[in-house]
Amino acid sequence: MRRKLAAGNWKMNGSIPGLDMISELKLKHPECPCDVLLCPPTPLLTHALQNSAGSPIFIGAQDCHSEAKGAFTGDHSAAMIAEIGATHVIVGHSERREAYGETDAQVAAKARAAHEADLTAIVCIGESLEQREAGEALDVIKTQLAGSVPDGSTAASLVVAYEPIWAIGTGKIPTMEQIAEVHALIRTELGARFGEDAADIRLLYGGSVKPANATDIFALDNVDGALVGGASLSAEDFSPIIEALAAS
Repeated sequence: MRRKLAAGNWKMNGSIPGLDMISELKLKHPECPCDVLLCPPTPLLTHALQNSAGSPIFIGAQDCHSEAKGAFTGDHSAAMIAEIGATHVIVGHSERREAYGETDAQVAAKARAAHEADLTAIVCIGESLEQREAGEALDVIKTQLAGSVPDGSTAASLVVAYEPIWAIGTGKIPTMEQIAEVHALIRTELGARFGEDAADIRLLYGGSVKPANATDIFALDNVDGALVGGASLSAEDFSPIIEALAAS
């Protein structure tokens, strides 16, 4: 049985006072049948880890470099993330792919670096609205999945997050049938590549996940949780999503 995961990507939002929401989550969910992960901006990681101490809440980063060290001003390595106590890192988010031109190969290299540092890599994939409307969504997903997930990935080192670009922060979401279709495809593709072990790899849906739609999304086959954006910034919004996932 795959353990469900509610992950929050704060993007370039948050503050040290805003980390008090972690204390609120600790009070509301002292024990939870699903995993909870928050990924604040890098400058807040140490403070987030301090706030989450003594709780089951995991803390992760939003990106890492593919190299272990070097002359890469402004970047940070997977080993650095692991050294401070974080456990996960998001790689390949559509905002990184679009704004910084990251390729599937670069995403795979980052995920590989995460694995080597004993971090769990959350590899993001997803199609644009133009690709969806052109009937290319499934082909795009297959290509990104094949190119972005490194060899040797396991359920301990990999989580795959399907985030249709056109649904991120827009309030729009695919139909339940479309979400189920993509997640079934991902499960099949991972199975063909990694065999029986792929059945334990968790698949998340991301893109305008809110308390109002979480229950329907989590009821779908092969949806093991969510990668949540804006709704993860406050305990008031994120807690109902956690509760919906725990009840699914």
